[in-house]
This record gives sequence, structure tokens and C-alpha cells, in this order.
Amino acid sequence: MSVDADTVRRIAHLARIAVAEEEVEHLRGELNAILAFVEQLSEVDVAGVEPMTSVTPMAMKKRPDVVTDGGSPDDVVNHAPASEGDFFLVPKVVE
Repeated sequence: MSVDADTVRRIAHLARIAVAEEEVEHLRGELNAILAFVEQLSEVDVAGVEPMTSVTPMAMKKRPDVVTDGGSPDDVVNHAPASEGDFFLVPKVVE
């Protein structure tokens, strides 16, 4: 896949990045180099390779999935600017 100058301008527009006209050609080369590298990576055979969470073998830290009340709801809502009972009060944002 190859990126042309119009595509560079469109990507810049979608990303809300101001790109000067003299930078378009340089960015086109950069994007084409990135895409060529991605195409090169897709050629690697990864069949049978387990996904990794780290480059060094390690067990993931896990905690039990237990629903709690947070310890003390009174302590939690005491830090809120406004609360009512065990609930936070927030300003209305929908008109």
C-alpha cells in the first residue's frame, strides 16, 4: 500500500494536525516507510505462538472478583463536594 500527497493531507485533516505544504512530501515518505514495515511484520509466521503479557515469564497478579461496598461509604462521600446519602451530587450537564 502506498500513501499519496492527498491521503497525507486527509490524514492530517482527520487528526486535526496543521501540516504545511512543504512538509507533505516528507510525511508521505514517513507514512510509506511505516506501512512497509507493517507489511513486513505481517509476513512473520506466528502460528502456535502464545500471546505474551511481558518479555519475561511471569504470572499475572489477580485478585478475587468480589463486590464490596468500598469499605466505608461514609468516608468515600465525605470527600465529595456535594452528596446526598451514599450518593454523589453532580450538576446537570444535559439540556
